[in-house]
Amino acid sequence: MAATNFKTENNTFRKLIGNGLTYRIPRFQRDYSWTSEEWEDLWMDILDTLKANGEPAHYMGYLVLQSADDKTFDVIDGQQRLTTISIIVLAVLKNIQRLIDAGNDADANRQRLNQIRQTYVGYLDPVTLVARPKLTLNRNNNNYFQNYLVPLGHLPQRGFRASEHLLRNAFDWFDRQVAAYLKASSGDEGKRLAQLTEDISDRLFFTVITVTDELNAYKVFETLNARGVRLSATDLLKNYLFSVLDRGGETDHELRNLEDRWENIVGRLQSENFPDFLRVHWNSRRAFARQADLFKTIRARINTREAVFQLLRDMEEDLDTYLALSSPEASDWAQDDKQLAGALKTFRVRQPFPLLLAAKRQFDAADFTGLLRSTVVISMRFNVIGAYSTAEQERTYNAVAERIATREITQLGAALSAMRGVYPDDAAFRSAFADKVIRTTDARNNRVVRFILCALEKRLSNQDYSFTSDAFNIEHVLPQNAPDGWGGFSNDDAEAMTYRLGNMTLLQTGTNRNIGTAVYADKRETYRQSGFAITQKLANDHADWTPEHIATRQNWMANQATAIWRIAQLS
Repeated sequence: MAATNFKTENNTFRKLIGNGLTYRIPRFQRDYSWTSEEWEDLWMDILDTLKANGEPAHYMGYLVLQSADDKTFDVIDGQQRLTTISIIVLAVLKNIQRLIDAGNDADANRQRLNQIRQTYVGYLDPVTLVARPKLTLNRNNNNYFQNYLVPLGHLPQRGFRASEHLLRNAFDWFDRQVAAYLKASSGDEGKRLAQLTEDISDRLFFTVITVTDELNAYKVFETLNARGVRLSATDLLKNYLFSVLDRGGETDHELRNLEDRWENIVGRLQSENFPDFLRVHWNSRRAFARQADLFKTIRARINTREAVFQLLRDMEEDLDTYLALSSPEASDWAQDDKQLAGALKTFRVRQPFPLLLAAKRQFDAADFTGLLRSTVVISMRFNVIGAYSTAEQERTYNAVAERIATREITQLGAALSAMRGVYPDDAAFRSAFADKVIRTTDARNNRVVRFILCALEKRLSNQDYSFTSDAFNIEHVLPQNAPDGWGGFSNDDAEAMTYRLGNMTLLQTGTNRNIGTAVYADKRETYRQSGFAITQKLANDHADWTPEHIATRQNWMANQATAIWRIAQLS
């Protein structure tokens, strides 16, 4: 990103608001949503800075702004915080107004009220009492904010949106807190209220990121989110799409319809999952777009009213499939499809999602299930055991998805042929499996190993165990916490062998605890009595337990796995 399009600095609330600049929350940004939990947290943080030995300042986090002229700024992220601080200032003004009404140093307090209002709220026309504001809220909240809160008059309660009630409740809540703060000590009340405003404006500070357009703002979201700072790229995308309609002068009815449908999609996904869904959806229908390029791609392609509504309809069509893949246990899919999608979730493999969305739209049920099963097999070979780079795999899946979307590919066989490049052959898979180490101290790895062992057990005994069951555990023959010299293993051998797949089997939970770190000769009879065929076979085939025995058993497991996770057409 060019330096001229991106500026970062730390600013106090005074420097942001008290300098003649104006701020607008985009018309279609989400409504005010903070509640007493957030109000109380912020107020306690403010009070901490006011104590004699308190914090010198309070950090309010990132504020992302967009401006073309450095005079008027759209608030891309941070609207809840800016709105709430502005409400606190209004609550202070309300308390000063009461002093004036009571004749308490009225002239001085009137000067204070006017100065604070002009500095932090905006100019109020003395004839019409219409505000010329420093901060403009979104289309659903601005009328209530400017017409009722800013003038400090009566606050009506009936016939308003839930977010407008939150604005009123926030004002009432902070009004009470400011009044309580005032009563807690004595002295010139008007002066102390003015000082409170000054302290708040000087001690609350933000990291302000200013960009010149939506594309740069989106890149900011992507960069900060990658660093663990959760900002809402969802809102940015929404604002852009709705701005396309707004430019076209569409009716409020159409805008409300679109907003309701949009919020339904985001509500079902949860906001933080929306960017991933959007990318999966987009790539299931069009040429591959990286996450970093997605907003730029959408902005280039979705620029008319018709395109916005078509995107919305397409997202609605794909939403159920995406949710079923992400949370299969809650879906209404057939049991086989649930289990296959559950395997992808266990593997934490999402690369096939665009392909599967495209297939769900175009394939019949049998071919879709066949493709879903094939992606599980490929994921086991390529991702879980092979641990190859996923970049080329993702591009391959997306290329096939695009061909399915355009109906160039209409059946399972053709799709599989096009995926041959990401299917490790039998020899490569067998070799990788025979050497595989999976540390089961990680929760995901533990589930994967249970999945593998249950599949091997089913092949031996035809018994279908749920790998999530609490009735059994993974048994490490060479124990994870083996004492020095266990079974003649050196420390280096123990470190290298403990998490080899060949060292692991299944054992009932209580039995697993009871044998603990016993030597193999003592464990062997317990293994023979086990209800698991895979564990009985281990005891019957191995009179001793050495690095060579582990390697031998893992080679046997590799041969079984090659037969279990196999696509005949590609092998």
